[in-house]
Amino acid sequence: MRKCEQCIVRQFNSLKELTKDELLRMSNCKTSKVIKKGEVLFNEGEYVNGVFCIKEGVCKVSKISDNGKEQIIHLIKSGDLLGERSLISGETSNLKATALNDMEICFIPKQEIISDLRENQNFSMSVLKKMANSLKNADNFIVDIALKTVKQRLAHLLLYLDNNFKKNKEGAIDILLSREDIGSVIGTATESAIRLLSEFKKKKIINLKGKQIFILNSVALEKVSKGYE
Repeated sequence: MRKCEQCIVRQFNSLKELTKDELLRMSNCKTSKVIKKGEVLFNEGEYVNGVFCIKEGVCKVSKISDNGKEQIIHLIKSGDLLGERSLISGETSNLKATALNDMEICFIPKQEIISDLRENQNFSMSVLKKMANSLKNADNFIVDIALKTVKQRLAHLLLYLDNNFKKNKEGAIDILLSREDIGSVIGTATESAIRLLSEFKKKKIINLKGKQIFILNSVALEKVSKGYE
């Protein structure tokens, strides 16, 4: 099991602000595990009691509406932390986290994170900045749902995936989202997501092979996302 101070993943999140001694102490209390595709990390209404550090893989963070429909709020990838908000508030999670592919994660217990938040000001500020950024993204999401067309939202999602996720050997975005998941992210029916993806393919903006998505023309996607087409 790799020690926290030797893990390159921490350079992409708030853990980079911890001292060597704090990282050594964290290594002694963390647990590492593999989460299989489709497995739930935590459900709505659960106490998380710690923070997940994502070493490999991607999970979706979603909320279930009163009518039972899933709305995907975030995609959490390698290098991200998950669970800080519930831990700091002391409340149960109001979201559900599900693995989209096989994942490697480390779980850091609540008492360790709280201790570091109290003792390390740089770490505390970094966590607060991340939470503030998440709130900003949530505000933007609300505005997008209210003001942007479904086509604009899909173009924006594809640009986000292209800019934030690696490409596989074939050049496709290295994350496999079902058409249902795509519809859930952009707030539309699966059928509408399928229709718009086909439209983008016909215009040679993207290419599709099963669940694989290849971005062919990011400039055209940018224009669509801004309502120019």
